[in-house]
Order: sequence, then structure tokens, then C-alpha cells
Amino acid sequence: MVNAWYMDTEQNDQRLEHHRNPPQFVSLKQLYEKTGVEYFSINVDTYLTDGVLDKIKKDRGYTYEDDITCSKECLPNYEEKLKSFFEEHLHTDEEIRLVLDGSGYFDVRDGDEQWIRIQVTAGDMIVIPSGIYHRFTLDTNNFIRAKRFFIGEPVWLPYNRPADEVPARQDYLRRLKEGFPVAAN
Repeated sequence: MVNAWYMDTEQNDQRLEHHRNPPQFVSLKQLYEKTGVEYFSINVDTYLTDGVLDKIKKDRGYTYEDDITCSKECLPNYEEKLKSFFEEHLHTDEEIRLVLDGSGYFDVRDGDEQWIRIQVTAGDMIVIPSGIYHRFTLDTNNFIRAKRFFIGEPVWLPYNRPADEVPARQDYLRRLKEGFPVAAN
């Protein structure tokens, strides 16, 4: 089960938990209401045959998928890549990740510009809405293997902050202000 919390403002190692003191956790319901990030729990031992992931993919129109492994051994220019993943950015499409093994953090901004850290481990699938400022980092285990899903051919262009003029950002801010619809999961 995914955990989420408001981050402290320390600038030390990005791979640490960065809890506030005292910690301020965020429930899945609050995470969705404050950011639009959706969560699904997937059984990594049975997802190929149990139909749960297939139904989500069909319902949401995901037609393309690939696998990514991030580790010192598997990712060329590891330190540089990790720094680029951690740069605050947005996308014009949803960012969908299903963690198959390992762990890491996705950080997303809430409506008050505060960082919420989302800890993901095997079985966690999150959908980060288009237009939200976010970033990714590994944790101190330095390993994650995940599936990425897309609607149609992947559009993998990050818009580093500031990107407020991007239409996806404007649409996200409108949805944030109006409130996100009741989640389908």
C-alpha cells in the first residue's frame, strides 16, 4: 500500500524520506482531492492472469506499455539521469507507473505549492495527471523496476518548470480548482 506525506524543506539527499517534524501523512483520498493523483493496488504475482490490470488498461485506454529499470547497474549515466528525473516538470499526458520490484518516490505539488512525497513499492500503480508539477527519485535502495503505460504512442516530453503557459497546465489548474471527479477505482 502506498504511503504519502508532506515533505520537509531540507535540501540534503533526495533519496531520504524527508518527513516533516512531526510527520504529516496524506491519505489516498486526500492525495486524490489535493492533487488528482490516483492509486491502484495490483498483485504483482498474478497481474498477468488475474484480469485486474487488463480491465484498468481497457477502461482507461492504455494501448502501449514498456518496462523500465532504474539502478546503478542498469541505467547508463545513472547519477545524471537521477538528477534529471528529480527536476520539477510536467507532461501533457498522464504519467502511469506500476512498480513491479524495488521502490522510489514520486513528489507532486498540491494546490498550495507544497510537496507531497508518494512512496511506491511493488504492487503500487499511480496515475499522475497531466499538467501537474512533479518529480521522481529512487530511495536509498537505489533500485526500481516498473511498467509505464500510455494512451497511444508515448509522448515523453517533460516541460521543466516554469511551464505555466502549457495548455495541459492550465487545464490541470482548472480541474484542481473545480475539484476532481469521484475516482473510478
